[in-house]
Amino acid sequence: MAKTDPLASFLHSAVAEEMRHVRALLEQLAEVLASDEHFATHYLDELQTFDLMIQCTDESAAVLDRLSQGAHSHDAIAPVRLEAIQGRLRAALEQAA
Repeated sequence: MAKTDPLASFLHSAVAEEMRHVRALLEQLAEVLASDEHFATHYLDELQTFDLMIQCTDESAAVLDRLSQGAHSHDAIAPVRLEAIQGRLRAALEQAA
């Protein structure tokens, strides 16, 4: 049986904060691009991809937060709102089992 890492919860929390930093950078970049009328008109689908990346980052950071607070893996995934992310995470757990 694997030993528990006493620092794992702190690392989960720190990685979640790093992901929130990435989210903020993505939001800033998306705002700059959306304010460019030419870009916004011609690349609407790409701008929507920024929104999806931001949501994915948020959801993943929240999973890490729940893990850092002691939640079990399946419980940490259950509140994920984006079905695609939740499905990929559940599949990863099933593959590991």
